[in-house]
Amino acid sequence: MKPTLVDADILAMYFRGTEKLEERFERYLEEYGKINISIITYYEIVSGLEYKDANKQLESFFEFAHQNTIIPVTQDSAAISAGIYARLRKSGQPLDDIDLRIAGIAISNGLALATNNESHFARIEGLEIQNWNRS
Repeated sequence: MKPTLVDADILAMYFRGTEKLEERFERYLEEYGKINISIITYYEIVSGLEYKDANKQLESFFEFAHQNTIIPVTQDSAAISAGIYARLRKSGQPLDDIDLRIAGIAISNGLALATNNESHFARIEGLEIQNWNRS
C-alpha cells in the first residue's frame, strides 16, 4: 500500500460508518500510523459540518484531524495545481479549484489519492488514484 492522501468523499463515508472503509483505514493505520488529509479537505469537511450545525460530528472530525496529518498548500503544490489547471482548461476539461489543489498536494508529496470521485481525478496526469470504497 502506497502512502495516500484521503479525499473528503472517502472521509465522509468513513465517518458514516461504512464498514469497508473502517477496515481500510485500520489497515492503513497499521502500516503508516496516521491518515493524511489536505488542508483543502479539512476546509471542505469543516465548512460542510458548520453549515449543517453538526456540532457532534464537528467535534469528532476535529479529534480525528488532531490525531492525523493535515498537509498544507505549498508553493510547489500550488505550482503543480496551476499546471494541471492550464492543461485541463486548454483541453476543454477543466476541474474545480478544490480538486486541482488536492491533486497538487498529493502529487507534490508523492502520495496516491484515495477518492470515490475517480471520473474527475482520472483526468490528472501523474496522479495515482485509489478508490478505497471499491477495493
